[in-house]
Amino acid sequence: MAIVIGTSGWQYASWRGRFYPPEVAQAGWLEHYAERFAVVEVNNTFYRLPKESTFADWARRTPDDFVFVCKMSRFFTHLKRLRDPEQPVGLFLERAAPMGEKLGPVLVQLPPTMKADVQRLDAALAAFPPSVRVAVEFRHDSWFTDDIRGVLERRGAALCLADRGSRPVTPLWATAPWTYLRFHWGRGRPESCYGVDALDHWVERLAQLLGPDPEAFVFFNNDPNGCAVRDAARFGDLAARAGITTTRVATIREAPVGG
Repeated sequence: MAIVIGTSGWQYASWRGRFYPPEVAQAGWLEHYAERFAVVEVNNTFYRLPKESTFADWARRTPDDFVFVCKMSRFFTHLKRLRDPEQPVGLFLERAAPMGEKLGPVLVQLPPTMKADVQRLDAALAAFPPSVRVAVEFRHDSWFTDDIRGVLERRGAALCLADRGSRPVTPLWATAPWTYLRFHWGRGRPESCYGVDALDHWVERLAQLLGPDPEAFVFFNNDPNGCAVRDAARFGDLAARAGITTTRVATIREAPVGG
């Protein structure tokens, strides 16, 4: 087991000249990224579900050990608000099927205005086959109850832990043997970056939550100023110093930041 570390997306213009050398064309950014990280969280599957050929192309262009973690379509989470899950879940997994073993967990991010509904959540998670790992990111405090925690545990789904402003904004629940953590925005410099202490505290939290050999997917969504790449690299270094195994990360030298 290991902490699997990456960023939320790879196609950011502000990373050109920082993480991506000027001579690397945008068409080669995925390959450059995948040489330095073993996982990426794909957010554009939330906005528009790609064709099967797009999923197949991503898989073809990356190493055998690379994993794509995809965000569930907003049609299901924000428009249908988890109602009638079988068709949207089935279509999503059908489109993503060409990835094969490169398809990692699916992130189900709910709208901040959606309040807790135990039955709807249970039915939504039941629509995923047992072979697919699911993490759920709640953004309304009404979801953080014992009943909701019980549904997650019964379905083997992970609560998506979240940090905003260099502090946890969710309970620290371990509802599955693995967990999922998203860093949205830090209080370091330049803006959106995380400081070393904030990241080190999260290394400690994961070890306390899951034990000395945790399995966790960790993503940095603070892309402005190149912060996500630098913070992912720094998080990997801090985890390694704590004796925790991680997947490959970029070096600090490869991840300069700037305002």
